[in-house]
Amino acid sequence: SSIIVTFTLIDFAITLAALAYLVYAIRCVIAFGSHQPTQSRYCPAITLLKPVCGMEPELYENLRSFCDQGYPYYQVVFGVRDAQDPAIAVIERIIKEFPQRDLSLIVDETVIGANFKVCILASMYRAAKHDLLVIADSDMRVERHYLRAVAAPFEDPQVGAVTCLYKGTAGAGLPSRLGAMFINNCFAPSVLVALSFQELRFCFGATMAVTRKALEASGGFPALADQLADDHMLGKHVAQQGLKVILLDYVVENRVWEPNFRALFQHELRWARTIRAMQPAGYAFSFITYPVAVSLLFLPLEPMAAGLIVVAVSVILRVLLQRAVHASFRIRGPAKPWLAPVRDLIGFLMWAASFFGRSVEWREQQFSVRSDGQLMNKGVRNP
Repeated sequence: SSIIVTFTLIDFAITLAALAYLVYAIRCVIAFGSHQPTQSRYCPAITLLKPVCGMEPELYENLRSFCDQGYPYYQVVFGVRDAQDPAIAVIERIIKEFPQRDLSLIVDETVIGANFKVCILASMYRAAKHDLLVIADSDMRVERHYLRAVAAPFEDPQVGAVTCLYKGTAGAGLPSRLGAMFINNCFAPSVLVALSFQELRFCFGATMAVTRKALEASGGFPALADQLADDHMLGKHVAQQGLKVILLDYVVENRVWEPNFRALFQHELRWARTIRAMQPAGYAFSFITYPVAVSLLFLPLEPMAAGLIVVAVSVILRVLLQRAVHASFRIRGPAKPWLAPVRDLIGFLMWAASFFGRSVEWREQQFSVRSDGQLMNKGVRNP
């Protein structure tokens, strides 16, 4: 019947688009890996802001990597909200280890909005001595040339912000490995594909570098205090000033430790619903970035032999994309290619689950994400 023919044609178009996405993503990842690092002698003084909340696996190693930089002069300001936070002992150990560095700790529980990370950043900002600010999440780890790479683009006065992609390095357990694979196999390639068609207008929490002038012109941290995607909004505010937002060739290492599958689910659901709130149209069609799931979903509509061939091709291309990411991002450790199609299926299920509600769990608190990306929390009064 005409209905069956119509569905078959739609099925064919969607499956073809999904396979084309994988091929193009492989090309974008290889191109990114072929970039030569920018060499620059531009080294302005930098203030690093490191918000921390609670003990995390490898917290000492992660924070220490930001304090052992081959950079002429920089300040590191750590910040926690709770005076009883066990992370304070780790921070104090690092401060004692580097007496020659300008390291300090701010403890302040002041609330200016629902995003507690931004609340402590606002307090830390008052201690910042320099006009170039670098903010990075506590589960990131960097190499000694990181600050040189971050500073280089700011030699151009039209650059207002710089950010970095990140690669996932899994801790122990299958949930951690699947979490790292989402970053490597799904998230990073999709960003590179998107940026091949449009200018960068957002930042990532792995690294948000911004000039003091651009930050204050956009309203400073108070303007981000109720945003779940504070990194995304910071870049958007800078771009709205007519300034450039630059993606570095440098890739930060994200140490992924998911204690169980529930934690993995909550983390990725928060991520998915945040992106859905910020970019609803693009996110609605992002299911084509999960070609294995798409090919299986439409398998009943195709002749069995043809359908199985399409599924096999999608699996092969997904594994090839994983290999390309590992090579371009210099990811250590075994790739576990058999998990690549499994990760694809999980990603599709998370995409679908994101449409059933707006609630997210973050730092053991329940929030609702509004259509404009703002957090709503009954325990915190939103101004």
